[in-house]
Amino acid sequence: MRRAFLRLAAAAALLAALPAPAAGGWEDFFVAFLGDLRAEADEARKTGKAGVLLMFHFEECPYCAKMKSEVLSRPEVQRFFRERFVTVAIDVRGAQEVTGFDGRSLPEKEFARSLKLRASPTFHFHTPDGALIVEHRGAIYDPAEFILLGEYVASGAHRSGSFASYKQSRRNKQGS
Repeated sequence: MRRAFLRLAAAAALLAALPAPAAGGWEDFFVAFLGDLRAEADEARKTGKAGVLLMFHFEECPYCAKMKSEVLSRPEVQRFFRERFVTVAIDVRGAQEVTGFDGRSLPEKEFARSLKLRASPTFHFHTPDGALIVEHRGAIYDPAEFILLGEYVASGAHRSGSFASYKQSRRNKQGS
C-alpha cells in the first residue's frame, strides 16, 4: 500500500513539474480569422501592434504539430505575441478564401502556393501596412527562442541584421 502511494506521489510530482499549456491550447495563439488580411492589418494598426504574423501550416505536418503542442500552447508565448502581433494561421492545404494584403482573394492553398513557400511551418511577419518584413522557415521548438524571434521583429532589430546574429548578440549579453 505504501509503495503504491509513493508511486502515485512520484507521478503527481512529475506531472506538476511539466510546463502547463494554456487552457485553450495552441488554437488560442491565433485570432479568429475571417479571411481578410487587410482587416487584420487594420486591427494591428489600430491597436498599435508591430504587425501581423502569419503561420503557414497543415494538419498532418509533424513539425507544425510539435511546435503547436510545445510552443504555441504556452501561456507566456501566447501573451508575448498577443501583445505585439495579430496572429493568423493559414492552412497550406485549406480551402478557406483568403483576401491578401493586396486585395486579391484565393483559397488558402492557392494563396500559399502563390507565395512559393518551401517549408512548413513558415512564419511571415508583416507590417501593419501589409509589407513582408521577415520570413522564418521551419519550426522553433524552444519557447524562449520563438519569443526571441518575435522580439527581433517587434523591436526593429530585423532592419540591421539577421536573426542568427540577433540571437548570438543576445546570448553574448546574457553570458556577460
